[in-house]
Amino acid sequence: QVQLVESGGGLVHPGGSLRLSCAASGMDVSTYTMAWYRQASGNQRELVAVISSGGHTNYPDSVKDRFTISRDNAKNMVSLQMSSLKPEDTAVYYCNVYVGVKLFWGQGTQVTVSS
Repeated sequence: QVQLVESGGGLVHPGGSLRLSCAASGMDVSTYTMAWYRQASGNQRELVAVISSGGHTNYPDSVKDRFTISRDNAKNMVSLQMSSLKPEDTAVYYCNVYVGVKLFWGQGTQVTVSS
């Protein structure tokens, strides 16, 4: 079945950079729209990036020009490159995909931005 596994989270100082990866199995990332969400403690889960099968991307203003979503079809992986990180970016980050009528989530990876 479909499985998504996030990795790359960790502790980074404000202004630093971090790349998150989402390894997919059971589906082809080149075929579906993929997205990254984040959820800070006590907050609602928030969309941070989306990439369509055609390569179109969208970002909310909170991360626009700082985050970049991309896919590596050969590795069947979706990445989120984050730069100029702020303490407000601290959250658990999840990748997700709709396959047919089903929504799949990874287990999440923690990103902490702190001095």
